[in-house]
Amino acid sequence: MLINIISKQLGLQADKVRNTVDLLEGGATVPFIARYRKEVTGSMDEVAIGNIKDVYEKMKALVQRKETIIVTIEQQGKLTPELKKRIDDCYDSLELEDIYLPYRPKRRTRATIARERGLEPLADLIMQQQCNDVKGRARGFVCADVPTADDAVAGACDIIAERVSEDEGARNVVRRLFSRHGLLVSKVIKGKEGDGIKYSDYYEWQESISRISSHRLLAIMRGEDEGYLRVSVTVDAEEAISQLNRRLVKRFSPAREYMELAIADGYKRLLAPSIENETRNAAKEKADDEAIAVFAENLRQLLMSSPLGQKRVLAIDPGFRTGCKVVVLDSQGNLVRHTVIYPHPPQNDREGAAHIITSLVKDYAIEAFAIGNGTAGRETEDFVRNLGLAADIFSVNEDGASVYSASAVAREEFPDEDVTVRGAVSIGRRLIDPLSELVKIEPRSIGVGQYQHSVDQGKLKERLDVVVESCVNRVGVNLNTATKQILTHISGLGPSLAENIVKFRAANGDFRTRKELLKVPRLGSKAFEQAAGFLRVVGGDEPLDNTAVHPESYNIVVKMAKDSAVSLEEFISNAELRKKVTLANYVTDKVGMPTLTDIMDSLNKRGLDPREQARAFSFDPNVHGIEDLHIGMVLPGLVSNITAFGAFVNIGVHQDGLVHISQLADKYVSSPNDVVRLGQQVMVKVVEVDLKRRRISLSMRSV
Repeated sequence: MLINIISKQLGLQADKVRNTVDLLEGGATVPFIARYRKEVTGSMDEVAIGNIKDVYEKMKALVQRKETIIVTIEQQGKLTPELKKRIDDCYDSLELEDIYLPYRPKRRTRATIARERGLEPLADLIMQQQCNDVKGRARGFVCADVPTADDAVAGACDIIAERVSEDEGARNVVRRLFSRHGLLVSKVIKGKEGDGIKYSDYYEWQESISRISSHRLLAIMRGEDEGYLRVSVTVDAEEAISQLNRRLVKRFSPAREYMELAIADGYKRLLAPSIENETRNAAKEKADDEAIAVFAENLRQLLMSSPLGQKRVLAIDPGFRTGCKVVVLDSQGNLVRHTVIYPHPPQNDREGAAHIITSLVKDYAIEAFAIGNGTAGRETEDFVRNLGLAADIFSVNEDGASVYSASAVAREEFPDEDVTVRGAVSIGRRLIDPLSELVKIEPRSIGVGQYQHSVDQGKLKERLDVVVESCVNRVGVNLNTATKQILTHISGLGPSLAENIVKFRAANGDFRTRKELLKVPRLGSKAFEQAAGFLRVVGGDEPLDNTAVHPESYNIVVKMAKDSAVSLEEFISNAELRKKVTLANYVTDKVGMPTLTDIMDSLNKRGLDPREQARAFSFDPNVHGIEDLHIGMVLPGLVSNITAFGAFVNIGVHQDGLVHISQLADKYVSSPNDVVRLGQQVMVKVVEVDLKRRRISLSMRSV
């Protein structure tokens, strides 16, 4: 049943969904399934497989929830065969909770008190809408706790109001109204006008809840959380009550007066607040999903950004008063030397700083500079550039470097160095290999998202962890140089096995083959199956170990070489020879064309990094601060962040400018990611400069 629901919901073939679920239940990871099990999934990519995993887990949670609900109702003695069947057949979480609502254990309510006073029969009588003398019948319920007939009627109406609020049909009536016509209304809290100035756009704001953009909703809700805004979702109460009356009050009902009274009370006191909450939560969840999707794509682009590769790097963490921290890294990213220079105010020791930098470049044959883009970054870049040294200069995004420098990982790597040295090392390593360095930092600290602190943190972490895993496995890692942190994200491993691999390598020397992984403590055949294809052994005993070909397919390549009458080494190195192979000859009941095509692609890209190499970049030398800008200027810049409403571009003035989505191209753009990517070098035109609010508006149209 679950397979059919998932298949229908995602528009995928049921047998492919079933095969994928079976693999997931067997412990296979999404990257492994996407890369090495294409025959059974129909060559689904990681996104489709990830969607199946997400929906399957939600469905399993729903099944567990149904079991809990059935037990709860059964304990109350109210579970009928019809009700149980209805719950069993329900696979919509909203509908399920509506079914359960009348039976959900409640706190003590006005309706509860009325029931305790014996007024439920009177409520039943009113709801039957046949009695012509409700007041007269109510006198029969007068007692010490119910002094008058009016008190009896009021108590009965409390019970009816609660029933109305729990009625599925009534809830759906109001739910549709909020969904289609709900208005999100935002007002400033009196006395907070000055403190909450950054939310001034929303001091008097209203917008359809169904059409509000995710970034605006999150901004408004953040203003509410911080105590500056009062936010509500409203509909026309009269229209809502009118629709409920039409649904629940019979024509010519003698109890109309009491029914309408109870319905109005039930709507205002119970139903409207409940559905408003539900509507707000649904809108927030939708906004969260959109914001998380933006963050996830930004993180993916950042992790897959161009590495410089194995070059000797001089990295600088810029600063004014405390100086610029300078580190020398060898081509493997190892710390060779560190010092501090003071080329900026208040010391202004430019001559001394120039001597130190020039000497380091000469002594260590430096090939590139990595300069952090934070405070004093632009000034430091200009200073180094004016030295005229023969080394490329790169501006490196330093978001999260301070988080790394104070982390347990940094302390383990550099126990004898302070946080300033560790931060500079991180900047340099980000240039050499962004992926290997950034996996050491909590993704939420990297700062390339949209309202990342306002969204569901559990969902955010889960999604970003998936992105990290995907990127690491797509690139693959060198088994003999990989750190514990990056090995943790390899398919099938995790922190414990990653640490065991590093310890085994330290004790026994470099791995000569992938098979030697099976000697690592607690690394069994299942973990080997999941991980092996994403780990490379460079210069080892088995030439196929430095490819993305999985060990389970080595025999296919060996047979191809044998059929071509050449050695395995020659077959792997000779692209022209491989072009002559007829792949159809190697199709079996277990190995199809997708796997064979992947094998050939892996041999063609043997040892190659799928990422482009980093390119040097320089800002306009005449622009250093926002005061230097004027409308119409065309400047080079680097895309620093991407949101749902546009892209931010660093033009070297300490304040990133915004290219609104409408200004990204000369054509309609539905998503900024269709036009730009993080770290991309772009040309932009200045269209507005707001010195008071420190805001810069840019355009890429016709530039």
